[in-house]
Amino acid sequence: MATIDEVRESFESSPFYKHLGFEMIEFRDHKVRIKLDVQEQLLNANGTLHGGVQASMLDFVQGMLLRSVTKTKCLTINLTTHYLASVSEGEIFAEAKIIQLGHKIATLEGEIKDASNNLVAKGLGTFKILRD
Repeated sequence: MATIDEVRESFESSPFYKHLGFEMIEFRDHKVRIKLDVQEQLLNANGTLHGGVQASMLDFVQGMLLRSVTKTKCLTINLTTHYLASVSEGEIFAEAKIIQLGHKIATLEGEIKDASNNLVAKGLGTFKILRD
């Protein structure tokens, strides 16, 4: 079983995590918060943050929270994302909570909010826990 620091490092060293520009604000047991500075290269043809970036942010924050609790690897089985408001600049923040935690499967909910605490997107994820 990994330590909380090893779990944190595994995410911070992820090439995709770094490529998108996510920043860890808080990472401890049962509490994870990440931030993204919206950059021009992350915008879609409409000039707003691409939905894939938001879905990735939700996937990361939910997986991070689950791993902060289980201290073991997990895989996303399903991710449903609801886009509620557009963002084209500034900072956004994501947090998650565990809805159900079984031995092999967990369900989590994530939210992305802007700097004014407006809800930007919500996601529901189902994860397979890779226990030995």
